[in-house]
Amino acid sequence: MPLIYIVEDDPSIQEIETIALKNSNYMVQAFDRASDFYARIEEIIPDLVLLDIMLPDEDGYRIVRKLRSNARTRRVPVIMITAKTTEMDMVKGLDDGADDYIRKPFSIMELLSRVKALLRRSNDKAPTQLMVGEISLDDERHTVLAGDKSIDLTLKEYELLRYLMLNEDIVLSRDSIMFNVWGVDFEGESRTVDMHIKTLRQKLGPWGKQIRTVRGVGYAINSESSGE
Repeated sequence: MPLIYIVEDDPSIQEIETIALKNSNYMVQAFDRASDFYARIEEIIPDLVLLDIMLPDEDGYRIVRKLRSNARTRRVPVIMITAKTTEMDMVKGLDDGADDYIRKPFSIMELLSRVKALLRRSNDKAPTQLMVGEISLDDERHTVLAGDKSIDLTLKEYELLRYLMLNEDIVLSRDSIMFNVWGVDFEGESRTVDMHIKTLRQKLGPWGKQIRTVRGVGYAINSESSGE
């Protein structure tokens, strides 16, 4: 059974999440402080983390950044569950490395559906080394080269490039990119995708032209193309 850690300081919400997940045949451990969560994850890495933002000793944004900066926990799926509901709050959480975002109050069916979908996506097997034209990506080492130049990317820029490369020559809609890279739908997704494509192209330098804009549809990466 998949092991899920809940990091939530509200006892009632923690209890609701725990009961719902256990009744759906997940193993669950709950923590109301970041320090207890850190101690446990040093011993056993879970299959997924449900993470509140507002905690007594450390906020969820900082926690997810720490998880993503550690090679042992970099790929642990994280769903943020929070009362913070503005678009900027959501973008910040996702850019810091969260895989999905659920607003409080939420339904049990929504929670279970998101957990199931994220666990399924995280278990999908994909190549660990990708190359499109002069751009190469090593997923085991979490590195990107453009030509002979090492490219420093944020987590979401890296995942965006990886998703494009996994679908070489396929035109991907903004909705598809948003769902597969950020894991959620929310107002303003077009701006978010376009902004990340722009910064990704800039960081790739001359090789950024391999990312092609298909007007009215989305983006594709090719071995030889001239992006806009």
